[in-house]
Amino acid sequence: MTVLFKNAKVFDGSGRAPFDGEVLVSGNRIVAVSDTASDSHDSGAVEVIDCGQRTLMPGMVESHAHLSWPSSIGRVMNTMSLPPEEHLLVTARNARITLDAGFTSAFSAGAHGRRFEIALRDEIDGGWTPGPRLRASTLEIAPSHDQAGTPGVGSGQRDLQAFRAQIRAIAESGVDSIKFQLSGDEAFAAGGSQVVNYTDSEVAVIAEEARRAGVMLACHAQAAESIKLAVTHGFRILYHCIHTDSEAMDLLEANKDQLFVAPAVGMLWARTYEGEEFGITAEVARRMGAPLGIERMQEVIPEMHKRGIRVLPGGDYGFPYCPIGRNARDLEHFVNLFGYTPTEALVAATKLGGELMGKGELIGQIRPGYLADLLVVNGDPATNERVLQEHHNLTHIMKDGAFHKRPSPT
Repeated sequence: MTVLFKNAKVFDGSGRAPFDGEVLVSGNRIVAVSDTASDSHDSGAVEVIDCGQRTLMPGMVESHAHLSWPSSIGRVMNTMSLPPEEHLLVTARNARITLDAGFTSAFSAGAHGRRFEIALRDEIDGGWTPGPRLRASTLEIAPSHDQAGTPGVGSGQRDLQAFRAQIRAIAESGVDSIKFQLSGDEAFAAGGSQVVNYTDSEVAVIAEEARRAGVMLACHAQAAESIKLAVTHGFRILYHCIHTDSEAMDLLEANKDQLFVAPAVGMLWARTYEGEEFGITAEVARRMGAPLGIERMQEVIPEMHKRGIRVLPGGDYGFPYCPIGRNARDLEHFVNLFGYTPTEALVAATKLGGELMGKGELIGQIRPGYLADLLVVNGDPATNERVLQEHHNLTHIMKDGAFHKRPSPT
């Protein structure tokens, strides 16, 4: 299939201001980008999409995906536990909802089922189930059941050989990434965000075995020392980072070309201001550390941005108070809370997101040779990022050269 998007305001993901132009797609690739109109492609062999001066932009990347967290817009569930058969079906639905929201790629931050996302990724890649291009993960790994109720590497024995064996077994199951809880969290226990769950020697073994197996490492890291452990041992993405101190900040900056940070502010915002009907009163939110987390992020994230550390939207969506499908709200949080311009937030969600996926040469920009992951948007998200929150503003969604959404023929 060859498709010409013409009469578009092209936001190419690089940070350049939107320009009048057209984009030619053949198969699953962008083959030409032009800032001048041409009639040379207007033939029966080319389908022409007149964008009507709407914005044409790259598909976005969700950097903190929890597709198996049950709640999504239109189907909120005040539970995190379902029978496995229902849970897998809900996970597949959530993948479609994520794509409906304009996120054509997703990096997993953990799953409920050991193989849920592996099976889902393969179904999506085969073209049988709609969803984003997925870096699949498995259960989040904590050192014991005490921190978050999830099975842990070497649980109960802290044997370095058990760590190695567990990493090998997880990698052999087919995951792309493994997430560790290098720190605790206030939601797990009072003072938990300052608890470091692993020693340096344990993290060194985890990292060595993961590199040998060819899987990426992600982590929940709130305590400053947990951040330093993650950076020192080559974790790809660090979530939260609310207690970043000056030493950790310097370390992040020194390694900024090898790592990413995703604060996941969307969940904290919803927990603080929108959780009461789900039992999260203002006092409960305070005990869970949500308002404090936002305050700390407002201190550290602008400094990270200033230093060129790649900070990505991705808000921990899937809880009943912040359901999947609202993912684009994180761009507004980046603007309102962290001082990003709308354009900077868009670049983080597109170009930098493609780099996180390990496909920065293929995903996240509108350039010849890149995969055809494209959105046609009513409005100008480069000046008003909020337009992306309304799914009806996404008139066309193309992933890998195929339309997931387009207007019905009249």
